Amino acid sequence: MIRNSGLCVMLVVAFVAAAAGPARGQAYKVAKIDSAAPADKIAPEIGSLLASNGFKVTKGSATLCEVWLAKEWPIAADAKTGGEILYPLTPGQIIGVIRYARKGADFRDQDIPAGTYILRYAQQPVDGAHVGTSPTRDFLALLPAAKDREAKTIDYKTLIEISKETSGATHPGILSLQKPEDGAEALSIREVSDSEWVIVHFVGKAKQGGSTKDLAMELVVVGKAAE
Repeated sequence: MIRNSGLCVMLVVAFVAAAAGPARGQAYKVAKIDSAAPADKIAPEIGSLLASNGFKVTKGSATLCEVWLAKEWPIAADAKTGGEILYPLTPGQIIGVIRYARKGADFRDQDIPAGTYILRYAQQPVDGAHVGTSPTRDFLALLPAAKDREAKTIDYKTLIEISKETSGATHPGILSLQKPEDGAEALSIREVSDSEWVIVHFVGKAKQGGSTKDLAMELVVVGKAAE
């Protein structure tokens, strides 16, 4: 009986170890990519704004999404941050392009069909309907590249109407921006176990007046708002 018990314990340990091995291989990762955004999917005017390389988020061998940032983000002279607003950006301006290799989900847990989307900066409205869903009001809205063809900053109503076509729902498709973590590497990824968020830290170029400087941002690429 003792020998059998010992054998059972050994088998259980072996099984747990075998099960844990693949799980460790399924960690989320972010890496640079040298290819440009898909020119056949986006308007030439938007394509000309983008950097020639980007980054991708993977889980195991599967690519979740690829992102190409704008070469620079214009910052208005009177741009302000503070309170629940983290980033000195203009609602409606282009931040970059994202491509999903397969179906994903946004911060509202709405489906994001596989495809290419324009990422535009947006701010959560102060209307009482979104209280407690996020510690910030900063978001990136996803607009289907086939529908969003203008490089200029667009107004809030237009942004919302086009972004609704991402999920086919009554709400726009959105990804949440969070406060950049101090000391994070220029391109890195972290998981927040409490909220089950996966956050990518990246750095772009902000241009204000005649000067350009680095602007770090953090984007929730996996995870949803608190219910």
